[in-house]
Amino acid sequence: MTKRIVSALVCVLALLHSPAARAVDYGVFIDIETEEDLLDLKNSGDITDRSFETLKELLDDGVNLNTANRATLYTLPNVTYKEVDAILAYRSEAGRIADPADLVKAGAISARKIGAIAPFILIKKQDVKLFATKGIFKYGISYMVGDKTVPSMYLSARISTFRHMTLGLTMVLTRDWLDKPVWDPNREALASNPPQIRLHVPKVYLQYKTPQWEVMAGTFRIGFGQRLTFDNTGYYSPNGIRIDDSLYKNQTASRTCRESAGELLDSPCAGDNRYLYHSPDFKWTNRLRGLAFGVKKIKVGQKHWMQVYGFFSHQTHNIYQYEIYNRMRCDDPRNDDLPECAAPSVFRIRDDRLASTSRFSFYTLPSMYNEMLGGGNLTYFLSRRIYLGLTGYGSDVKWLVDGADLDFQEWNKMPYGGPFGAIGVNAAWGKGIADVFAEVAHTFDSMPEAGDETKRVGGFGAILRSVFTIKKHEIEVAARYYDRAFANPHGRPIASPDEYDGNRHRDELGLRVKYKTKLKDVYLRTLLDWWTAPSDWNRVDIAGDKIASHKLRARARVDYEVATWFKPGLWGEYQDKGLEDTSRSNCYAITDEYDLEGEPITCQGEKFDLGMQLKFLPIKKLSLTAYGMLRFVDDNSSRYDDKFRKDFSAWFLAMYKPIKDLRLRARVRYRMEALYSNQYLEQSLWAYLEASWWYKRTFRIKGRVELLHYLDQRGSSLARSPNPEVWARVELEYRF
Repeated sequence: MTKRIVSALVCVLALLHSPAARAVDYGVFIDIETEEDLLDLKNSGDITDRSFETLKELLDDGVNLNTANRATLYTLPNVTYKEVDAILAYRSEAGRIADPADLVKAGAISARKIGAIAPFILIKKQDVKLFATKGIFKYGISYMVGDKTVPSMYLSARISTFRHMTLGLTMVLTRDWLDKPVWDPNREALASNPPQIRLHVPKVYLQYKTPQWEVMAGTFRIGFGQRLTFDNTGYYSPNGIRIDDSLYKNQTASRTCRESAGELLDSPCAGDNRYLYHSPDFKWTNRLRGLAFGVKKIKVGQKHWMQVYGFFSHQTHNIYQYEIYNRMRCDDPRNDDLPECAAPSVFRIRDDRLASTSRFSFYTLPSMYNEMLGGGNLTYFLSRRIYLGLTGYGSDVKWLVDGADLDFQEWNKMPYGGPFGAIGVNAAWGKGIADVFAEVAHTFDSMPEAGDETKRVGGFGAILRSVFTIKKHEIEVAARYYDRAFANPHGRPIASPDEYDGNRHRDELGLRVKYKTKLKDVYLRTLLDWWTAPSDWNRVDIAGDKIASHKLRARARVDYEVATWFKPGLWGEYQDKGLEDTSRSNCYAITDEYDLEGEPITCQGEKFDLGMQLKFLPIKKLSLTAYGMLRFVDDNSSRYDDKFRKDFSAWFLAMYKPIKDLRLRARVRYRMEALYSNQYLEQSLWAYLEASWWYKRTFRIKGRVELLHYLDQRGSSLARSPNPEVWARVELEYRF
């Protein structure tokens, strides 16, 4: 085994010295106009959840072609490093980019790619007057027939003025949030008032940004290097500060009642109440809130320069109710067999505090703790492709519930026990068509080492990545190592989708290779990702068998442009979470699977997807796309002891532009999990019709009607109300 690992690393090092340059590969050619297009790509499996998050933030932020650095331009979809450097060279020679079409004329990038990235880019006017002001206002509401109260809605504003200043805020109306919990000493548990309509202001910011420096106050994102030491931007190659005003649409209905019996004889959700649903709230993530500054270019001699960034945050966070424990009752959250180490219950507050009451289940608890965080980055540039940087941060947490000594369960991404942080060094080297990147970091925290309560541990992480092209062949190779003690909740490096104690990038040694090419009218994209958990190499289970630790993901996609009006595609993806164990008795999925105490269940097993796409463009204004996918997956139920479970999904999408500013979309999806049995898992039909119209590119109205019908014969589906679900969504946008 050791020889095989050493051989793999040798191969990586050999590849890292090959000529290199490539684009961020999102798994498919990205050609979209709106967030709904991105949602369609995610729902059909063309892009991952992380790719959706990155692309949505790019779409919201916009990339200014005249000020964006190399790392930011590289994050644009479909664009290679060769094209990024050509754009920068043209910008340097011409002084500025007045029209993206000029890049096509200069041969920096193709017309097809400029058209595809057009929704993500900005071209700001030169010599803008001091008091010139621009703004964007958005309002959205999501309603489901049967809603008994006002549905969730949002209002956001972003205004730019004084040439370099941008300010904005986002307000959200919700109805599924509990009140801030308090400690109930009589029950030694948390207590909260039930959900009610609330107004939140999750995003507010003021930014002043020039080509040389920037200052940000309010909600922001920031990241550097290979995202190993610090990054919360979602970008593939972050370098600097970003506005944080992202809001996400929730496409899954929410249960109106989530209470168990608790101290009562019966649950308030018993009977038909258990299956009542309404439209969900809009969602957002709490990242950083405070002050950040950056000086982008401090000249050092004639050709070299430095950048300096600093940031401080005091952010209030929510937390899933099962991800905490009470240190007054439990010494170590890893003692899962002790009931004292389980998450404290959350009871409903009654007028009579001593009266019997029910218990809330599966809620996110609001305003539970403050995180105080500070950090910075210093990078020295020999050129825009050769640099050396230092990044570090420190963080501490203050819980906001008086009367209890709360802390994080070990499977939450945040380290428990006290302060934590990380420090790391990142470097890049590039010449010609070659680019090599590396980052090494060490974490520090207050968690005791298992078996030694006096010893505090931290861990090492390292990533080495190379990207290169040879004519029309492009490849990326990335080697990564994160030891078991590398607990860094504020890093987002390349990592597998599974987790160790709440972090993807922990207890992992891996090698990922991506390959992309175009052969005449055929586009080929492949991915091979192998990883292992070093801590499992010498472990055995109760039966004395070795624990499965080697895992694999392989994906290939072929798209063939038969003609301008017909573009079929075929893809397959295989994942195995335990190469040592090939039995069908394993489970594969981990999403939303929890034990009775709310702790996630660890699954291993295999999954294979086979999909086909047929895209037709019969006329310029109309596109028709059909998808079909068959899935074979380990299920771990008695009915699938010796075989895979088979799932089937099919989609049909139509988009029509009858006139320039009017856009019509329709989509139908059929899903059947567990073929040949409609009493076990989901069988559903989902359809929507959407219209979007711009008036003089100033005012836009977008309306959408959806229908979701659960067709299976499970008891939960038969009792579900409403079924079918009928949704209405409206979004208004005003630009000036």
